[in-house]
Amino acid sequence: MSDPRRLADAWRRLPLVVRDLPLAVVLALSPLVPALQGQGTQLGHVPQRSSDALTVAVVALQSAPLALRRRLPLVCLALVVTGFAVDQLRGYHTTASIGLPIALLSTGLHLDRFRRTTAALAVAAYVALAVGVARQGGGEDVGGYVAFLLALAVAWGAGAWLRGARAAEAAQRRRVADASRGAERARIARELHDVVTHHVTAMVVQTEAARYLTADPGRLDATLAEVGATGRRAIGDLRHLLDVLDPDATTAARRPASGDVRELVEQARRAGQPVEHVEEGRAALTTGSAAVAVHRVVQEALTNALKHAHGRPTTVRVQHGEEEVTVEVVTQAPGPGTLPRGAVVPAGGGRGLTGLRARVALLGGDLEAGARSGGWVVRARVPQGDAT
Repeated sequence: MSDPRRLADAWRRLPLVVRDLPLAVVLALSPLVPALQGQGTQLGHVPQRSSDALTVAVVALQSAPLALRRRLPLVCLALVVTGFAVDQLRGYHTTASIGLPIALLSTGLHLDRFRRTTAALAVAAYVALAVGVARQGGGEDVGGYVAFLLALAVAWGAGAWLRGARAAEAAQRRRVADASRGAERARIARELHDVVTHHVTAMVVQTEAARYLTADPGRLDATLAEVGATGRRAIGDLRHLLDVLDPDATTAARRPASGDVRELVEQARRAGQPVEHVEEGRAALTTGSAAVAVHRVVQEALTNALKHAHGRPTTVRVQHGEEEVTVEVVTQAPGPGTLPRGAVVPAGGGRGLTGLRARVALLGGDLEAGARSGGWVVRARVPQGDAT
């Protein structure tokens, strides 16, 4: 991190009073600048008075409270108004009087309670001050006092407008955060569906097959061992996936690589599904959102094959092009001219295929699923733009 950024971060960590103090100091010292002497605000025509001991107190009242303008805006405004009233009635007309519009702007921006009451009291105080100044100096018409009041109202209004803008911005950030959390929950739900459905389906199929292997202890033992291995893989995948919900987790969520397709194929074969795996072209992606999408398409298609067409020949074809990856999984139907039992049609959309369509579409690709030539085909086109 660069030095300016470190300094900025250190400055933001300071208390509000400390950060607001420089403005108060500058305003307090401004009457000492020769070019600014006699250049302060003059309400009415009270004769100019030379500086005396009271001038220091008046300047301090109009400047020092500005250090509290964000922490205690009401106290700041009350002290500055008092200092401004003495300044005008005594005829000092110091440049510290610029503290009044600053205090009004800050109060309009930062005051949380009694806003209307404060505004009403401020107007009443100004009217009383205007009457007092008129009695001492005279010469100022009502229009001048009204114009000055409107200028002060603009300062308060500017603060109120900034307050509203900040509140709207904060509300928008909350809406975006809520939407992001909702999208993340939906994404995690889809991931959980994919992982759980795939592994549990394989375990169910393997367990059902084990019922017919009691006469062959060796094959039965191998099948049950595979059931246990599948369960352990499911637990591992779920643990990696749920790590994203733990803000203190140091392990990144698992992002399957396109090479994991071979593992999915082998797992389906061990569950009794005859799967032919064909890879064409050179894989350009090993990680990233596109690789995850490829993995999930194959996983969902093989899961549906195990569930609805167990034992039927299935072909997994992954073609790597220069700009996109094409995935096609074809499963023969259980019987002539019939679809896999419980197969999900594209129009209705099951949770798995619906989530896959959304995932692939987000990357700029497309996914189709339906009956083709006496079987069931899942075909996806995934752009290779994400290799992160």
